[in-house]
Amino acid sequence: MWDIDYTLLRGGGVAGEAWKTAFTAVTGKPWAMTPDFAGRTDLDLCHETFASHGVTDCTPERFFARYVQEVQDSRHLFAEQGALLPGVRQVLDALAAREDVVQTLVTGNVPEVAAAKIAAFGLQDAFDAEIGGYGTDDAVRATLVRRSRERAEAKYGEKFDLVVIGDTVNDVTGALANGALAVAVATGRTRMAELTLAGAHVVLPDLSNETVAVGAITS
Repeated sequence: MWDIDYTLLRGGGVAGEAWKTAFTAVTGKPWAMTPDFAGRTDLDLCHETFASHGVTDCTPERFFARYVQEVQDSRHLFAEQGALLPGVRQVLDALAAREDVVQTLVTGNVPEVAAAKIAAFGLQDAFDAEIGGYGTDDAVRATLVRRSRERAEAKYGEKFDLVVIGDTVNDVTGALANGALAVAVATGRTRMAELTLAGAHVVLPDLSNETVAVGAITS
């Protein structure tokens, strides 16, 4: 179960700009406050953004529809302004070659934005996105892991040993709440010491060492 932002890639601020543009478009209010996006779900962020701007007459569904449109219009900028993080493609390919691994996404992004981000770097074939957990499933990160597990078990008809790979404390706590192995990478703003303190089973500086990363994920 892979997180996207600052675990697999950097989006170059494209989604954040789309978020602000969509907010003003659907509410008519100027953007006045930027929440901390790290490790949170889009539904959670939507609730905070509405509350902090005094918005009471807009639904998350209406906002997300415009947000997705804005991202689709600017999706070419992900690859231009963002970057794939070190070792990601090699680790994904190594895991894809194993018959005992199914890779998916557990991300705070809404599904369409998640798809746009990974497609920008040619990663879409690495994941069974159908069984992922997304930012429209729930405001709480841990619930996304549970929903993904439920979808995987329903589709494949078997139990899975869960592994969550992410870069924030929220990724770690979401994994632990579901009995999953928490593999943390310090490729975002959260330091290795903080990820360790949060309870991550494995903390890596990044994924550049393919052997170590694959070993940690499949241990």
